[in-house]
Order: sequence, then structure tokens, then C-alpha cells
Amino acid sequence: MLESHLPPRDLLEATHEFPCHYTFKVIGECNERFVDDVVAAVRNGMDLEFDPPYGSRESSGGRHVALTFEPLTESPEQVLAVYAAIQQTEGVILLL
Repeated sequence: MLESHLPPRDLLEATHEFPCHYTFKVIGECNERFVDDVVAAVRNGMDLEFDPPYGSRESSGGRHVALTFEPLTESPEQVLAVYAAIQQTEGVILLL
């Protein structure tokens, strides 16, 4: 599990005008379970009934995968909920 380094709510409010598209980048182990787990974490953090769209890119050695999500977020609390859900995902190496 990652140590918590979430952006403070007031920083999110100062740098974003909600609702807005917010970019989440996640790097972790390159396997189908990791990707499925991160997609589910974003879906759950945003309280969606469907999987959110995302982009993925494998590292040149194939050991890691980078996932990028740019969902329409309604509030700083929703952004923080997504971060918290992703942090609980096994195999996360970096979360931006």
C-alpha cells in the first residue's frame, strides 16, 4: 500500500474549477488483474455504474503499465475519493 500523499482539498479548489476533467496517472505491475483493479477503483471512487475510459501504455521492458484516466469530476471530494480508492489497489508503484 502506498503512503498517503493526497493533494489538500483547498489546493484542488485553488487550481481547478469544478466540475472539470481531472487527470489521474497510475503506474504499476503489467498484468490484467492490476489494470482491472485500478479501473474498478476509479469506478468505485467516482461512484460510476460503468468502467471509465482510460489509456494504457506498457513500459519498453513490459514489466510495468501506465494508466491514464481523465474523468469529469464534480468536486475535490470526488478527486480525493478516487485517489483513496486507487491507493488501496495492490501493485501500484506511482500515483499522480
